[in-house]
Amino acid sequence: MTMSISDKMKERMNRHREIRWSEVARGAIAEKLEVLEKMDEILSKSSLTEKDALRLGRKVNKAVAAKY
Repeated sequence: MTMSISDKMKERMNRHREIRWSEVARGAIAEKLEVLEKMDEILSKSSLTEKDALRLGRKVNKAVAAKY
C-alpha cells in the first residue's frame, strides 16, 4: 500500500526516526477495522431503517441544540 502525507507531516515524522511509522499505520488500520467490524455486528441485529435513524438523529440534534 502506498500512502500520501503532507510535507509538513513528513517533517514532523522525520524528527522521530526511531519510530517505525509503517507499524504505527498498520496498528491504526487494525484498530479501525476492529471498530468497523463491531459496528457491522451490532447493526446486523438492528431493525432500524435508515429513515428511522435519520429521524432519530434529527430529534437528538434538536434536543442538544435546545439544551445549549
